[in-house]
Amino acid sequence: MIKLEKLWAVMQERGITQYQLIRDYGISHGQLDRIRRNQNVTLNTIDILCNILDCQPGDILEHVKDDNDRFRPDSYAL
Repeated sequence: MIKLEKLWAVMQERGITQYQLIRDYGISHGQLDRIRRNQNVTLNTIDILCNILDCQPGDILEHVKDDNDRFRPDSYAL
């Protein structure tokens, strides 16, 4: 699972509020809601946030391993 919880700390460090993301940068309420809920967001959204915050993706997101059988090696279809 990808979690975007680190985003809020980076925003606070940079002095950027959610309101500014909406007003000044055109991030939608829906996008922010998906981020808050750790739901799907596009790489484009991650790119925009990294440009706004002058950071790398790893600064605002992290991968947490899921304990789920669907992630067995034989279940990957590449």
